[in-house]
Parts: sequence; structure tokens; C-alpha cells
Amino acid sequence: MRLRSTLEQWATLQEVDKAGSIQAAAASLNKSHTTLIYSIKKLEDQLSVKLVEVKGRRATLTEQGKSLLRRATSMLEQARELEDLSQQLSAGVESEITIAIDHLCDPTLLYRPMAEYLKQNSATSIQVIETSLSKTSEMVTSEQADIAIITLPITNYPAEAFSITTMLPVVANHHPLANQKNVCLADFSTHSQVVIRDLGEKEKTQNVGWLKANQRITVDNFDHAFRAIEQGVGFCRLPEHIIAKRNHGQLTVLKVEQSEKYQVPLHITLPKGSKTGPAAKCFYQRLLEANLTP
Repeated sequence: MRLRSTLEQWATLQEVDKAGSIQAAAASLNKSHTTLIYSIKKLEDQLSVKLVEVKGRRATLTEQGKSLLRRATSMLEQARELEDLSQQLSAGVESEITIAIDHLCDPTLLYRPMAEYLKQNSATSIQVIETSLSKTSEMVTSEQADIAIITLPITNYPAEAFSITTMLPVVANHHPLANQKNVCLADFSTHSQVVIRDLGEKEKTQNVGWLKANQRITVDNFDHAFRAIEQGVGFCRLPEHIIAKRNHGQLTVLKVEQSEKYQVPLHITLPKGSKTGPAAKCFYQRLLEANLTP
């Protein structure tokens, strides 16, 4: 089916409605008064509907004109977005970027700036990959990620300080350790320990922290760890931001002699260095600004 109207005609009608007169709309669009009158008259003829009526010096839309323009507005917005997208793509903006985020990082530090970034960038999709231990290093050294939030800086990959995560030992309220006043590391050895699996390649897997419990339950992420702990499966060290958001009184934070808490510094890096695209560079800068501003 061939369309009887054009986007330019609807854009002209929209400007007339906005400006309040054909003369003002002509000045805004940098067109002659005669050209606009002809454009509107032609659109009315094509649709067989009266769209504009002149009262005094004001040009107002008829009820039919208002109804049709309401539907045309979304079409015009989509057309403008399409042109913006085309300009971004022609300028070399990536259609997709990949962000690796270590599982110790509070996801809010990523997604809050992302929401603002996406308002100005409609051309780029974002793939987020959660990593841990050797997988974190692997995403950087193999340059699979455009941006990586890591723990310690990786050799030959410049990194900026990003955040700090505090790790706290927790158990369910009904766990035997929950009611023990003085807890030491030796007390943990006779209880099950929930640990997070290294998501990297098997030959490169790493172990971190105290792992002397006689029995371990290994899970993929902190979500599963939290669920296991609240059911009384065992003890685990969890990031403080997870405990703050999800503990509604069902978990007990343990006071452990000489091992009450430890902190993990987080850094941000551009694995591809000078090959990093403009979209990734822009989002990297936004992440830094959002999380380094007091």
C-alpha cells in the first residue's frame, strides 16, 4: 500500500499546532508562508479531512486534525530517533558493548549510571557478564569485555579505583553458630561452608579466603549462597551490600575473633585500551564520575 502522506507533511502540521500560526511556523521551519499553506492543503486533500482552521491570526487544528496529530506524533518521534541512531552508527558508535562486573561489586554502581547513559545513547545495546576470580582476569586479558570492573589491577592493564566491598561472615539465625558469643576460625571447621565457584576455565581456577571447613557447598553466585545460608545450610562471607538489602532479620552477622571483616578494593579498566570504541569510552567515564563523586 502506497502512503498518501509524508513525514514532512505531519512535521509541518505539528509545527503549526505548536507555533499557533502558519506565519510563525513558516519562520520556525525556514519556509515561506505560501509553502506551508500548500503543504497543509495538499495533506487535507490527500486524506479528505479538514485539519486546520484559521481564526483571526491564529491557525488551530480541528478536532480531526488533533486526533490524527496525536497518532502522528509517535511516528515523528520514532523517525527522529531513527535518524539519531543512524548518525551515531555512521560516527562509529558501537552497536553493542560488553561489560564484565566482578560478583563482589554492588550492581547498583553499574545500573544507576547505565540508566542515565541510555537516555542519551539509543544506538548501543549492553551485554553484562558477571565474573568471579579467574574469570574476571580472563575477560580482561582476552579482551572479551569493553569495560571491566575487577578486584585487583591486572598486569599491563591500567585501572582506576572504583569502589570497596566489605565482606562479613553470616549464618541463619537458627544455625548453631548464631548463638555462640565468642567465635573463632577453628569453630568454623566443624560446620558446612558455602563457597562461590570460580567461573573461569578449570585449569585457571583460583581459591580465595579461609577454606578449612570439613564440608563445602559450592554455588555459582551470591544469590544462591544467600538462599542456602538463610535455610541453615552453612556459613559464608557475603558482601555487606547484599546483607543490607536482603537480610530482614533472618541472618546473623558473626563477630569472629581476628577475622570479623575484610575489604576488597574494586577497580575499573578498559581491556581493549586504544581500540576501545566511543560508546564504551563514554560509559566508562560516566561510571567513574558517578561513583567517584561524593
